[in-house]
Amino acid sequence: MNQQVEKSMPYDVEKIRQDFPILDQKVRDKQLVYLDNAATSQKPKSVIDSIVHYYETDNANIHRGVHTLSERATLSYENSRKKVQQFLNAGSEKEIVFTRGATEAINLVANAVRELVTVGDEILITAMEHHSNIVPWQMLCEKTGATLRVAPINKQGELIFEEFEALISEKVKFAAISHMSNALGTINPIKKMIDLLHRYEIPVLVDGAQAIPHIAVDVTALDCEFYVFSGHKLYAPTGIGALYGKMEQLEQMAPYQGGGDMISVVTFDKTVYNRVPYKFEAGTPNIAGTIGLGAAIDYVNGIGIEAIAEHENQLLNYAVEQSKKIDRLKMIGTAKNKGAIMSFVLDGIHPHDIGTMMDHQGIAVRAGHHCAMPVMDFFGVPATARASFAMYNTFQEVDALMDGIENLIEMFG
Repeated sequence: MNQQVEKSMPYDVEKIRQDFPILDQKVRDKQLVYLDNAATSQKPKSVIDSIVHYYETDNANIHRGVHTLSERATLSYENSRKKVQQFLNAGSEKEIVFTRGATEAINLVANAVRELVTVGDEILITAMEHHSNIVPWQMLCEKTGATLRVAPINKQGELIFEEFEALISEKVKFAAISHMSNALGTINPIKKMIDLLHRYEIPVLVDGAQAIPHIAVDVTALDCEFYVFSGHKLYAPTGIGALYGKMEQLEQMAPYQGGGDMISVVTFDKTVYNRVPYKFEAGTPNIAGTIGLGAAIDYVNGIGIEAIAEHENQLLNYAVEQSKKIDRLKMIGTAKNKGAIMSFVLDGIHPHDIGTMMDHQGIAVRAGHHCAMPVMDFFGVPATARASFAMYNTFQEVDALMDGIENLIEMFG
């Protein structure tokens, strides 16, 4: 069992909440109820402190200096790489590339895949993907003449596995699939999908941006070629994320960007690239954000990802049961296996009005298409309201959400 899934202490949500300074405030004279965690999570004090400590004591560029501050900054930066490796159970820290987030990581891989595809080839995705795992592949197809294939979903928001399987052929040169839907909460049977794709020797990228705070991820067991995630949904700062790639894949890939630190030797005639992973990390990176990501992983490990998931699933189940008491509420996404996301619509009330009026009650939910317009089109809605839960949310906050919805219905008549 991975280090991050070990439950190291009893789950105490009130104690956890004390570690998140932002939660102790009022919005519009109401106690803040933050239920927009699928968009970004809040940050514990330990993460904030790690960033402050870097800027107050160690601020220097990494890898390039022999002075003390640079050496300390480099050590902290590379320690975070080891923490990500252990968190994902990757074989080596060299298989971890730091990026701005999942979006840049997907674009990095798509840029490399361009060399593998041509006219007549196919790229396979699913109908529940985030725009970040659609648009880069559309761009790739436009440049190469390849075709984008989309595996459909059913009315519960689940992948139709038989149709996914039917789309797999020797024409498919790459697959990019979501671990967990940000709009629906659906958790895909990702291992089963990877194993099926590997029968045809199809490389697989898994978009784990939504899954990473909720599910213990073991890339060695999954056997995916690539796994990407963003730090800001894992209680880390914005602007930092990671790409896991199998070493044999990374070594074959061309650099995504050129510049400092991704080189070994530069002359006007020729450039020799740095070794993996540094050949993909051009320029001065987000050092503070990377250190913050390491601190966030430490924090999550201290509680235990399985304990967090259990708490969030209890919140989701409670929210779903309570929502059934509201006649005008319709859930969008009712998969049997789903994470801590409740997307819904209210009959006669636009989701944007839901978001605005909930804010007047101090409740932060997301309203919109959630960067998943094809999902909205499939369900025939312009948008949904989305309440998403995290380790620090409480049953009382679920009650506040339901009371807020009831108040909204009464207000609109």
